[in-house]
Amino acid sequence: MLERILPRSLDAGYQGHPVAKWALVILTLVTLWRSLAHIFLADGGAQSIATIPLDTFTSTGAAAVVTIFAMWGLSQLLLGVFYVVVLWRYPALIPFVYVLFVAEYVGRFFIGVASPPIALERPPGAVANVIFPLLGAALLALSLRRKTNRG
Repeated sequence: MLERILPRSLDAGYQGHPVAKWALVILTLVTLWRSLAHIFLADGGAQSIATIPLDTFTSTGAAAVVTIFAMWGLSQLLLGVFYVVVLWRYPALIPFVYVLFVAEYVGRFFIGVASPPIALERPPGAVANVIFPLLGAALLALSLRRKTNRG
């Protein structure tokens, strides 16, 4: 199985189920959109999306949160670019991308439980942190499934 997640050669191409590949296209678009929102929205999406009450913070505190969201957006942008490169040039790494995807969202879930953000409503990320690890695990399983030739 490790050979399917980290292939010795990337020449073999993607061997898994097509649904996992197309789902990664959608997840890539979501990752890129989300990253750009965190970078370019005036509040980084902290208040407008995540409902963190920036207007109750000091101006310095609110600015720090917005900056952290923009930095997080840059990390998401780079991850999205990595997804694009995998889809375009190295599709044999799609199972590895799903391992990273699951690890990211499991980590987000546990960090959110250990230190929940102060928000006026349940932010969309809190829901995604529960659903995405399960979705990612299912897509990982599909990406590891070998294509069968039906004659």
